[in-house]
Amino acid sequence: MKRLILAALAASLCLAPMSWKETSAEAEAAVRCKAAYLCDEASGVCAYSENETERLPIASICKVMTLILSFEAVENGSLRYDETISVSKNAAGMGGSQVFLGSGLSYRAEDLMKSIAVCSANDSCVAMAERIGGSESLFVEKMNARAKEIGADNTLFANCTGLPKEPQYSCAKDVAMMLRELLRHQKYFEFSKVWLEDFVHPDGRTTTMTNTNKLIRFYDGCDGGKTGFTNQAGFCLAATAKRGDTRLISVVIGSASSDDRFQSVKNLFEYGFSEYESRKFVEAGKPLENKLPVRGGKQKEIALCAERDLSLFCKRGEEVNCETQFELAEGFRAPLEAGTEVGTAILYRDGVEVSRCKLLAAEPAERLGYGDAFREIAGKW
Repeated sequence: MKRLILAALAASLCLAPMSWKETSAEAEAAVRCKAAYLCDEASGVCAYSENETERLPIASICKVMTLILSFEAVENGSLRYDETISVSKNAAGMGGSQVFLGSGLSYRAEDLMKSIAVCSANDSCVAMAERIGGSESLFVEKMNARAKEIGADNTLFANCTGLPKEPQYSCAKDVAMMLRELLRHQKYFEFSKVWLEDFVHPDGRTTTMTNTNKLIRFYDGCDGGKTGFTNQAGFCLAATAKRGDTRLISVVIGSASSDDRFQSVKNLFEYGFSEYESRKFVEAGKPLENKLPVRGGKQKEIALCAERDLSLFCKRGEEVNCETQFELAEGFRAPLEAGTEVGTAILYRDGVEVSRCKLLAAEPAERLGYGDAFREIAGKW
């Protein structure tokens, strides 16, 4: 199908420059870990990195991928949130962090997924892995394949929990990429923001879940993330926080203490929010000036909107030269439902693509009926 570039919007913003060297040095001094990474969630643009591709154990942070595959199973129709999953003896017998699932008991998939997101439940991870993959080992194959698909090339999973087992590793940059992928699932935030909640078992028992990510309660804007700890991995944390139009992802691996990991992630967030900003060029859902031509409809053209914001993540005060182009597919005929994908919006910086999203029909296009056609013809007489 041919595509038509309808319009372009150019914008140049000039503000007083800041010193990268000074702010970068401040961030480095405030991070205590083996590896770290800070990036913009929307674009993936990096704001700070330290040993970001070094292969290291990440402990329970590997459950980010376990959750990704769980949400994707729901989205592709192979799993339902309200489906009950029978827990095997193997899953119920997992050690470490757990909600003490009962062997042979059945639990809703949604509840198991929530317990993974909130309290890092190993038993729930294995129960989900066995349901989705058929076995944990087959599920791990899916984890590794999905990691490669999203470009996490320095990652290898050996299990779905992050419990010690060789060989397995990841890196700070790959962890950020995986968390970014997880954040695409809005349902995740219903789980990740829970601080304290009772997990009710089918046999009447309750297990109190406490979120392992303290920042969701004690850091302004933090609404998700995953902790990890083993003696080999040290203290690890991948978290996300949003302020205004900017959402950041911060990762630290191999801190010496729990306090160090939380403080290091907080310091990276503070650095990112103070030194960077997201400049919005297209707002999600807002009708654009451009219209979509539609054949055979009561209206000759209908309004368009972007599926998500198109923003540029950049240093505060940095001069940027951006252009937005809207490419529309041709040949649309009524009827057309609102929300139908009709093209692509692309944001360029200095002629290089930095972000893109789908263009959608912002309103329906109704088919032109015989009576409408007659009145239209009569009106031209």
